[in-house]
Amino acid sequence: MNHLKSSIQVKENVRRRNFAIKLLLLIILEILYEGDTFLRPLLEKFEILNHIIRALIFLISTNLIISLGRIITLRIYLQQREDSKVQPNFVIGIGRIAGILNSIGLLICLMLAFGIRPLEFLTSITIVAAAIALLTKEYITSIANGLIMMFSDQLEIGDKIQVGKHIGFIRDITLINLVLKNDSGEIILIPNTMALTTDVVNFSKNNTHQVIFDVEISAKSEIHLNPLEEKLVSILEKFEVVFSDGAQLNVIERKAETVLVRFQFPIKTGEKATEIIVKKEINQALIDWSHEQRKA
Repeated sequence: MNHLKSSIQVKENVRRRNFAIKLLLLIILEILYEGDTFLRPLLEKFEILNHIIRALIFLISTNLIISLGRIITLRIYLQQREDSKVQPNFVIGIGRIAGILNSIGLLICLMLAFGIRPLEFLTSITIVAAAIALLTKEYITSIANGLIMMFSDQLEIGDKIQVGKHIGFIRDITLINLVLKNDSGEIILIPNTMALTTDVVNFSKNNTHQVIFDVEISAKSEIHLNPLEEKLVSILEKFEVVFSDGAQLNVIERKAETVLVRFQFPIKTGEKATEIIVKKEINQALIDWSHEQRKA
């Protein structure tokens, strides 16, 4: 069993224990509310206490139903999936849906606590509700897009992707944003709507991804690309996770005073530590070569 699957099961065991505690609390509240106990005279005398107890019963009941649905869904998911195919996205998606449903349940609970009937209240503010729906249309669309990504196999937590000009590793998928972390440690928030309507490159779906270096070289001196390419490839050959056969050096753009050169090579995905070392050595080699060119 992989670490992800085992960690999910540990958390689910804690939720099952909490489920049992909440169920016991619900039974106690039901006995106090419906039975002929010491609380009966107080409930008849203080109407607000009656509303509060009834609201708590509704809130706990709703939470138990949602928790039971979550536990059953994840149990079926973990049983049917192989260890290597368990995705954190699915767990996050189930958690987000449970959070939305619990928030709705809490809102209804507050209405009941103040003696407001939810159906009558919603009927009376139909026009206001329609206006709110129009104002929150973009947020609703973003939430829907976020849920689509959570339950999709195309993007996973930990994948290295490119959205527009931004490249980074997926750290979280919220109901509003896709959270990326780039190589320099900066956090990038991509709106969910943009992530689904823009071209997205997922480097992690293959076993390799491309590492790219762009450098401007002065056009005033002679430029010999073959020696530079051989020098850079010789650095890559020291690393087993780098596929030096796929390395290439190309001229991207020629200007009046400079030439834009791109060196790129494939590297095995998931070798973050090695990738950092390779980048440092390639950058140093490019700096040294540029310095030699200026001296020449």
